[in-house]
Amino acid sequence: MRIDRLLWFLRFAKSRGLAQKWVGEGHIRRNGARVLRLDQAIAAGDVLTLPLSSRVVVIEILSLPSRRGPAEEARTCYRELDASGTFALAGGKSQLSEGQPHP
Repeated sequence: MRIDRLLWFLRFAKSRGLAQKWVGEGHIRRNGARVLRLDQAIAAGDVLTLPLSSRVVVIEILSLPSRRGPAEEARTCYRELDASGTFALAGGKSQLSEGQPHP
């Protein structure tokens, strides 16, 4: 499935045009690699990194949706990794978040 269509089906983007813009600007990552082409196929098991307005969301695709259904239906197709926000995305806890001085 094309990534722009997937982002629209999963309700991360309000329109396919917005999803296409995100991909074109290089904001989306698939399995750690930047996605630069709209026709790049996404499959179950892929991990996507999505920069949303206030945070970065990392999701694993569990299944590909067949339509743009209600939000509850969309949420069954992916799981959010680190939903609690307890782990730093770069691989470790930040020293600043632990109250230690910045080097």
